[in-house]
This record gives sequence, structure tokens and C-alpha cells, in this order.
Amino acid sequence: MALTGSSKENKRAIGGGYEKQAAEYLVAKGYRILESNYRCRMGEIDLIAMDSETLVFVEVKYRRNLAGGGPTAAVGYKKQRKISSVASYYLLTHFGSLERLCRFDVIGITPDSVEHIINAFDFTR
Repeated sequence: MALTGSSKENKRAIGGGYEKQAAEYLVAKGYRILESNYRCRMGEIDLIAMDSETLVFVEVKYRRNLAGGGPTAAVGYKKQRKISSVASYYLLTHFGSLERLCRFDVIGITPDSVEHIINAFDFTR
């Protein structure tokens, strides 16, 4: 079923709240947030941050419960490729090269926990 305009807006607002929670979590761990909800023609990345000298592309997933493998299980190969495409675009437009130390993290949020998977998947170029 297609979402109506107000349902899409509501879903974005809810997702934005979890992205903000994930950003606060990362800042508390010493990360510096560069972008939140970065969008380009290739797609979007929830958060882009610096962890010391490493550029980190972060996908944030929320689930009410762990049925179906929990929030981090929702970042399958197709989603990884999409995120990698956006990351490539970001690297080229912001650094002029794909040769930059970076990684891909996933933050899974449930009502009871925040799970941070560092280097959750490889860059698919």
C-alpha cells in the first residue's frame, strides 16, 4: 500500500527522531557528525560522521521488536549497495576521490537498546 503524503511525513519525522538519537549516541562516543539525512540523486545516508580520521557512513534502523532478526538484519546486500553508491557520490563531490579512509556502520535501535555495529559491511564499488 502506498503511503499518503501525511503518512510519509509522519514516517520521516519518526525516523528523524531515531536518527537524532543515533547521532547523540555517536557524539557521546566522541564522533563528530558531518551530515544528517544526506540526500543526493543516488539515494540517502542517515548519518555521516568522523571517528578520529575515519569517515563513517551510518545507517540507522529502528524496530519495535526483534522479530525478523532485529533492526540490523534489515540492511541487506541491496541496501548496502545503495549506501555504497551514495557514499561514492559523497566522496567524489566532497573529496574528489574514492581513496579516503571510510567505513560503514549500522545502528540498530529497539525500545530497549541501541546496538552499534562498527564496520558492518564492506564498500561495494
